[in-house]
Amino acid sequence: MELTGAEIVVRCLAEENVDHVFGYPGGAVLYIYDAIFAQKDFKHILVRHEQAAVHAADAYARASGEVGVALVTSGPGATNAVTGIATAYTDSIPMVILTGQVPTHAIGEDAFQECDTVGITRPIVKHNFLVRDVRDLADVMRKAFYIARTGRPGPVLVDIPKDVTIAKTRYTPPTSEVVMRSYSPVVKGHQGQIKKAVQMLMQAERPMIYTGGGVILSEASEELRTLVRRLNVPCTNTLMGLGSYPASDNLFVGMLGMHGTYEANMAMQNCDVLLAVGARFDDRVIGNPKHFAQAPHRIIHIDVDPSSISKRVKVDVPIVGNVKDVLIELTNQLETAMQETTRNEAALAKWWEQIEAWRGKNCLAYTPSDELIKPQSVIETLWKITEGEAYVTSDVGQHQMWAAQYYGFDKPRRWINSGGLGTMGVGLPYAMGVQMAYPDATVACVTGEGSIQMNIQELSTCKQYGLTPKILCLNNRYLGMVRQWQEIEYGSRYSESYMDALPDFVALAQAYGHVGMRIDKPSDLEGAMREAFAMKDRLVFMDIITDRSENVWPMVKAGKGLTEMLLGSEDL
Repeated sequence: MELTGAEIVVRCLAEENVDHVFGYPGGAVLYIYDAIFAQKDFKHILVRHEQAAVHAADAYARASGEVGVALVTSGPGATNAVTGIATAYTDSIPMVILTGQVPTHAIGEDAFQECDTVGITRPIVKHNFLVRDVRDLADVMRKAFYIARTGRPGPVLVDIPKDVTIAKTRYTPPTSEVVMRSYSPVVKGHQGQIKKAVQMLMQAERPMIYTGGGVILSEASEELRTLVRRLNVPCTNTLMGLGSYPASDNLFVGMLGMHGTYEANMAMQNCDVLLAVGARFDDRVIGNPKHFAQAPHRIIHIDVDPSSISKRVKVDVPIVGNVKDVLIELTNQLETAMQETTRNEAALAKWWEQIEAWRGKNCLAYTPSDELIKPQSVIETLWKITEGEAYVTSDVGQHQMWAAQYYGFDKPRRWINSGGLGTMGVGLPYAMGVQMAYPDATVACVTGEGSIQMNIQELSTCKQYGLTPKILCLNNRYLGMVRQWQEIEYGSRYSESYMDALPDFVALAQAYGHVGMRIDKPSDLEGAMREAFAMKDRLVFMDIITDRSENVWPMVKAGKGLTEMLLGSEDL
């Protein structure tokens, strides 16, 4: 049959079982929107800004594990999407972004709303395509989805000129899986390397397992739990890995890194064998790599992306492969080894005694107040009310760290935040994407008065589509993380970090058709939050006035090592 390019786009999306497309129309994609109008295979979500479209598609992918899809027009539509694309790229999120382009004959002539989308996005995508011939379109679409979801996931951009969307060609439905000679990601780990890793773990006296977002992306949480419990060793998660191992389990020592727990950071630095799984030794995780390298420990590193191994820290046993597959084989070999070899249980018991001593510092303790709402108590109350079952999205800043520290995620894909790029403004569109994936789920957006204003127009989108996340705005009238750094590193010179002339968030929420609440007394916090979450069919914006002087502790200052933590203001 003959189809137009626009009809092929829509047909390919349906073939990939896409349920939702987040987008914003414009001249270069109007033929595609016309084809969307005629179909019923997926739902289009009209956002209020292209950045929010990509963020929402990103969150949809993070929560569901499926490929997120965004559709924007040429020129400013594409450039507005750049921040969302970069956010997904740094966190390895599978997405396909469709961008309109001026007609092929006008490319390079500075046509209206033309920009070099392929050139602009090349550093922030896993791959991108410019489709110049409608006969190539179906093949490119299928390759885009294949590349996005396999190997190390990531965003793939398809730039489609307007004349390609109206041109016709013979369309043939797919008859086989995509095969690309130039792209064949490794899935199975090397047997010899896995055997070395097992031997190393069996000989370890102070073993440690350190996991990142790769565990969640490869759906390997169950395999990780089996391995950790079989070994009976401490496990820590990065910010992106939270939920891959249950926070409520005693083997979990908390998040590590710049704002990680004392016990996690000390164990990470003092272990003798470290198993790193789907993590990349980020600067916010290990601090100064020279300091980290001072400790004599052997490192096993499992990752699907060979370029991530030994990139910042030299490892002893590299294992390239899909995390899930490697963990299954590692556990199988470990079971055999444990039947044949005896571990040093006395050394392991002593290691746990040391970890319990570090835990005894209770590094996340804070001083409650009867007069000021402590931001930590907001997150603890959120956990209590939702019984730890909510999907929690966050923006970036102090509130993000408090949510990571105090919520306690027991399941994967419940914590939706921007890790690698640290993008403010993602919280609300993230909540939209999650709720589109799971309409009946409890979704909480933890944000600040700075971040929420970056995409606050999406309250309109929520109204149009009946989305009902609960927004917890921790309002301290400062760009909190900036203020904290200025206090610690810049002599309390608060240059442009105070938020003046804030809107009346209650009135603003009501103007968009939602429920607004202002909470400024600790005694009112739990009752107000229970009332908000009881309104299942309404979006509720909670403007929670918090202690403006509160800082996130522990903290590893820039350039310092993992064990050089500040545990509170007394360490300044």
